[in-house]
Amino acid sequence: MTNLKGVGGKRMATGVAAAVLAAAAFGALALAGTASAGAPGEVAAVAAEGGKHGSRPTVVLEHGAFADSSSWNGVISRLRADGYPVVAAANPLRGPHGDATALRGLLDHVKGPKILVGHSYGGSVISEAAADRTDVKALVYVAAFLPAPGETALELTGKYPGSTLPGALDPVPVTNPDGATGTDLYIRQDEFPHQFAADVPRAEAALAAAGQRPIAQAALEEKATAAAWKTIPSWAVVTTQDLNIPAAAQRFMAERAGAHVTEVAASHSVAVSRPGVVARVIENAARATR
Repeated sequence: MTNLKGVGGKRMATGVAAAVLAAAAFGALALAGTASAGAPGEVAAVAAEGGKHGSRPTVVLEHGAFADSSSWNGVISRLRADGYPVVAAANPLRGPHGDATALRGLLDHVKGPKILVGHSYGGSVISEAAADRTDVKALVYVAAFLPAPGETALELTGKYPGSTLPGALDPVPVTNPDGATGTDLYIRQDEFPHQFAADVPRAEAALAAAGQRPIAQAALEEKATAAAWKTIPSWAVVTTQDLNIPAAAQRFMAERAGAHVTEVAASHSVAVSRPGVVARVIENAARATR
């Protein structure tokens, strides 16, 4: 295990309290900036770039809830500077199974070997999307879930105390395309900077709060159906000042998976506050699995 020193960091609607607890594991930061390689033409360009760099795999990044692909911008710039082709996927945030299906479509399109990276809830998605794929050479979990089949976010988050997210959530009733009703979960903007980005400049965190995307409450209760970390080498960044997923929960999942663990004293939005650390772990995974 690598230890890194970093910058330190109420309501709930009746009927969503359990889901609110689980949502603690899903926070992520989306800071101002443009999403990278999301459109079809851009993805094709990334695939071509992968061929140009030869032995370097394409790094595919999956963001978490309350975020978008721009939350990876600092990581992307560092990976590209070191010659890695990168694509940041758009996560629908509707549920692990459906989101994994969407991600697999992108993986099919990007040719050659790939390193799959998930932040927070994105960890649940990559764990399913990478199952039985020989083109995914390594998995990297960044302050993320590593669920086993049959586990839910609610179950995993409840194993350990320490999340302070429940009082910061803002549940919003929605009508789904099929006419069924559901709930989307947002973070109250006044709580967002402290809860998710204690080590990010406050003005940037405020922009992320305004641009956040919600996660479906139903995603919190959906059981995992696959665990690609059982067969694919894995790395994990554990954030010790995380107010969303307690560090103890992150350690439990990473150690169970036999992941190579790097601990860093950072908030849940470590990809924003410590992009160099995250990029270095991804590159370590790429080199180790060539």
